[in-house]
Amino acid sequence: MTTETQAASLPTSSKALIAVYALTAVGALIATWSQNLAYMGSENFLAFGNDLKVTPASRSIAVDLFMLGIPLAILMVAEARKHGVKFVWLYLIGSAVTAISVTFPLFLIARELRIAKTDATQLHAGDAIGLGILAVVMAAIVIWVDLG
Repeated sequence: MTTETQAASLPTSSKALIAVYALTAVGALIATWSQNLAYMGSENFLAFGNDLKVTPASRSIAVDLFMLGIPLAILMVAEARKHGVKFVWLYLIGSAVTAISVTFPLFLIARELRIAKTDATQLHAGDAIGLGILAVVMAAIVIWVDLG
């Protein structure tokens, strides 16, 4: 079966999720790496870790992100084993090189492709509306922060 045939046979809900995950990964890559590249251009790139601790706000978001990383890693490994998603550790290692906001959606795409034919994710209309609103608000915050 070709990839094109596989994609055509996916339920609409899976196609929508995959599209959102892909857009999130691309948006995250652009938003995080625009900042990473700007930081790398500075003379103190090696001070990145110390700069995470400069203000209570930076400490809060850094701790929040790293603490979120623990259950995300557990979830990714557990779901990978449950659904036969390959290379789960590459997604986790990749998150240290790119960003977890890039690799986690990529993992979710791989997961959805594995489960779509047997156990496709179904969202209620209220879920889709709530998640859409949340995504718009979060995207606006990312743009606001990213543009400085």
